Amino acid sequence: MSVTLQTVAVTSLTRGLKTLLLLLEKAKAHAEAAGTSPDAYVEARLFEDMLPLSGQIQRVSDTAKGAVARLTGLDAPPMADEEKTFADLQDRIARTLAYVESVPASAFDGAETREVTVPAGPFTLQFTGLDYLLEFVIPNFQFHVVTAYDILRHKGVPLGKRDFLGIGPERLKAA
Repeated sequence: MSVTLQTVAVTSLTRGLKTLLLLLEKAKAHAEAAGTSPDAYVEARLFEDMLPLSGQIQRVSDTAKGAVARLTGLDAPPMADEEKTFADLQDRIARTLAYVESVPASAFDGAETREVTVPAGPFTLQFTGLDYLLEFVIPNFQFHVVTAYDILRHKGVPLGKRDFLGIGPERLKAA
């Protein structure tokens, strides 16, 4: 059995997006149990020079959409960075997930060797599709997913490693 670039890309991106949705559900439940609004988390940040939760989720979304678009040559759905509420963040993740899952596997044909350019300020980064996915997309995507996790954890949301890894009871087997 061979592993395709599409399998690696879509599996990695959907896993991270679904993890974020679960983390946000736990954060919402935590806020409601504490008698506060989950909207209080939207602008939370780890440090003053870092993006808030909304910015982390926007970067996760943009990385996922951009990766699929660059690897397939398709257009990504535009999403303005205007999320102000917790529900807005959940909706953005859900729309991003729907886009990633909607792209047919055949659209990724030849993506491994496709030339990919990414604007980076005054520079342009150049990759083959495979290098772009492994060296840029996955690390950048995971950085922002884990930073969103860290912000929520810092705000007291009871999250653990299993939450980040998405290990639910269905994967746990008695020894």
